[in-house]
Amino acid sequence: MQTDSEILTFMRDQALAAIETATVIVLVCDINTGVTAADKEVANMLLRSKKPVVLAVNKMDSVGALNPDIYEFYALGVGDPIAVSAVHGHGTDEVLDLCLSYFPEETEEENEDDRIKITVIGKPNVGKSSIINRILGEERVIVSDMAGTTRDAVDTPLENEWGKYLLIDTAGMRKHSRVTDRIEKFSVMRAQTAIDRSDVCLIMIDARDGVTEQDTKVAGLAHEAGKASIIVVNKWDLVEKETNTMDKMREKIRADLSFMQYAPIVFVSALTGQRVDRIFELANYVNQQASTRITTGMLNNVLADAQARVQPPTDKGKRLKIFYMTQTGIKPPQFVLFVNDAELFHFSYQRYIENQIRATFGLEGTPIRMTIRQRGDNE
Repeated sequence: MQTDSEILTFMRDQALAAIETATVIVLVCDINTGVTAADKEVANMLLRSKKPVVLAVNKMDSVGALNPDIYEFYALGVGDPIAVSAVHGHGTDEVLDLCLSYFPEETEEENEDDRIKITVIGKPNVGKSSIINRILGEERVIVSDMAGTTRDAVDTPLENEWGKYLLIDTAGMRKHSRVTDRIEKFSVMRAQTAIDRSDVCLIMIDARDGVTEQDTKVAGLAHEAGKASIIVVNKWDLVEKETNTMDKMREKIRADLSFMQYAPIVFVSALTGQRVDRIFELANYVNQQASTRITTGMLNNVLADAQARVQPPTDKGKRLKIFYMTQTGIKPPQFVLFVNDAELFHFSYQRYIENQIRATFGLEGTPIRMTIRQRGDNE
């Protein structure tokens, strides 16, 4: 089947990328099948990677004398085979200990990483790499008019007058229907992983195009991941200006990205450097906002005032009662509200409560997560 072949090929590409980023690799073989052609192929691929390899021979379930067939696996040339039983857990400690022996020692600096991780995301050829190069003052990332030049996430540490940062450039994310080659597919997957690693996402938009369908999808990834975000409108130098041009575009962006009303918008030019420094000021701000903690007492004061202004909804004579709310997490700020009936807590009233929280405490630049818990639910 052609589909099966494509899946296997894609799995191979994923494995190659995983090998590239791994510190140590565990090669698992089956004692019942012996050394197969696939085992040899994988072993040769691992040897070429120059990465440490731990060889685990699985299904060695018998207790007592070692099955002599295990010695056949020395032929793979990747080291001493370790007898493992995934069913019974035999040998897993030895595998883990050997893996850990290849890990570098953690330094104090690594344990106390206070850098703000900023991921630059957007559709291809929107100027992501150009922005990073402008910030760094050097051609650290390849820039080309050809869309898709950046294939992988690229980390660049930076320290300046605004603070310490880790800049993460990513491959542009195309529409899925246009992702035709395997490298492109994996680029999208790695970009999504970069979003998960970040504290702040810079959502790049081409000023000439405005918000496109793909921009909406890219922004949605950051929103769903709960990341503090800044909408960066690039190539502003190429837009013909009239009266209130910026205000009109800001209003249009707000309408097109209605789910991201919280995100600040900055208009920049990677080519000229216009307002690029403003990005750091905003990154510090939205990261701080996403890290905000609010006491339960202050939250419930806002909640009581909000319910006095607009009464909770009713259904068939039963009114929603919100007993109290508390914050349970940050990045993004997460709140739990305890109620008498979760089904009565309509989305519109949740949005109203969220707006009241934002009006009081700010929380600009970050999404908010609200969990509704009915009295009697497990806490």
